[in-house]
Amino acid sequence: MVTITAIPAGWPTDEAAARAVQDALRGRVILDENGPPPGAGPVTGIDVAYDDARDVVAAAAVVLDPVTLDVIEEATAVGHIAFPYVPGLLAFREIPAVLDALEALRTDPGLVICDGYGIAHPRRFGLASHLGVLTGLPTMGVAKNPFVFAEGELGPERGSAAPLLDGTEEVGRALRTRAGVKPVYVSVGHRVSLDNACAHVLSLTPTYRQPETTRRADRLCRDALASLQGARGTARPATT
Repeated sequence: MVTITAIPAGWPTDEAAARAVQDALRGRVILDENGPPPGAGPVTGIDVAYDDARDVVAAAAVVLDPVTLDVIEEATAVGHIAFPYVPGLLAFREIPAVLDALEALRTDPGLVICDGYGIAHPRRFGLASHLGVLTGLPTMGVAKNPFVFAEGELGPERGSAAPLLDGTEEVGRALRTRAGVKPVYVSVGHRVSLDNACAHVLSLTPTYRQPETTRRADRLCRDALASLQGARGTARPATT
């Protein structure tokens, strides 16, 4: 039986309150640290899935050995969806469950890799940045699609990259992890450089387009929803 945790007291309930929280926290994002290099410590994947029928979200945290990519530890948390669907504010729907999953870990999560965005976000404060500020952990985002920003040209080979631009500002990078396959979109969350974030993504994609951190966390959060007794509806992934 999976316990569904409550929404934290005082959690924002409308757009104005959520944007005020983003404004208050955004200045605490640290962008001048490189973060741990690939292979130097554990890496943790974060992903979430929704059960629309029950109005719940499941979060998964999967800690991997950065060299062997073996699972060191994993944890899940299921909570009520904490905020309405508003583009640009999706982190407020997910963070309570994500924090619960991280807190359930006994292992140091090391670098946290979110299925979503960091500063490659219209308000420069996606899930990866928000989570990094709240936890103090180095974080980065790896998204399947860009949010609203234009990308430059990149070659067809694995490892080719192009800046993700907001005007002239590089807010992230399109990175091809498989030759001839659509790139992923990497952005800094907190306490890690963009170059280092891209190096981590390449080290975590030996076979597939998405990092192994994301692949393992995606499967685990879906399993958490499936374990709800009498669960109905379809689990769907969310990118923030």
